[in-house]
Amino acid sequence: MRRCASGRSWPPDDMTDLQFGLLLIGAVAVAAVLIYNRVQERAAGRRAERAFGARHADALLGETAARRESAVAPRKNAMQSAALPDARLDYVIALAAPRGIAEASLRELRARLEHRFAKRVLLAASKGGKWSAALQLVSRAGVASESELVEFRSEVETLAAKVGAGVSAPEMRQALDAARELDRVCAQADIQVALHVVGAAIAEVQSGEHAFQVTAREDGVTLTLDVVRTTQPARSFQAMARTGRELAAAYGARLVDDNGNLVDERALAAIGTELEAVRHMLAERGIEPGSPLALRLFS
Repeated sequence: MRRCASGRSWPPDDMTDLQFGLLLIGAVAVAAVLIYNRVQERAAGRRAERAFGARHADALLGETAARRESAVAPRKNAMQSAALPDARLDYVIALAAPRGIAEASLRELRARLEHRFAKRVLLAASKGGKWSAALQLVSRAGVASESELVEFRSEVETLAAKVGAGVSAPEMRQALDAARELDRVCAQADIQVALHVVGAAIAEVQSGEHAFQVTAREDGVTLTLDVVRTTQPARSFQAMARTGRELAAAYGARLVDDNGNLVDERALAAIGTELEAVRHMLAERGIEPGSPLALRLFS
């Protein structure tokens, strides 16, 4: 006889054998249901893992991950930049001195510029001992202001005069006008695609090497693709859509868009057409989605 925490005996002395037998049968039935549900949950989890398995990984997605790592890798030393200045999005000032520029002076310039402009500043060497200082004019934050550009140029010219270096820089007004036009194009191209697998509690899944992101939600998961930061976004979207369909099938869930509408093949084709339009829009500017230049522009 086992006693409950309350001190009452179990089973009660007045319970008949028939009642006790029925109680045991009910307990066994409940346990069987719990075990069955657990088995089904594990089976669904295995199906989800297969949906995110290695058979979806390809060179496209691996290359994207490698490019992102390269683009955001920290400098190995103060004089090594993670990227080179590009006149399409940077205001580039060329510095040249007959006897070169001392490293201490360059360190001073970098420190002053980074203190004011943070990661938007690049300092790079070119052939013949020449250097260039650049301020990124366009990003997801918008376009640099005229006052910022004036301040940047003043800082560089002050150091150049101090070390006896010559300065060559583009006209600021033209540079800002070009930056605003580039920002307009980027605003049109900067899109994200989201698919939602809803209607079931989905076990935790990992996106692995895929270019899209996976976010858990109460009634499923959300798959998101940052189009302009992904190499060949159309192919990455196909992989994301395939994963969404397989997850929906595995869990008996639904694949929907941001408005809760079911996503069918027609909708997927329309999204693919839009992604191609984005790629073409950027290509006209010499920008490939997922490239180092795109990662800087859309940061």
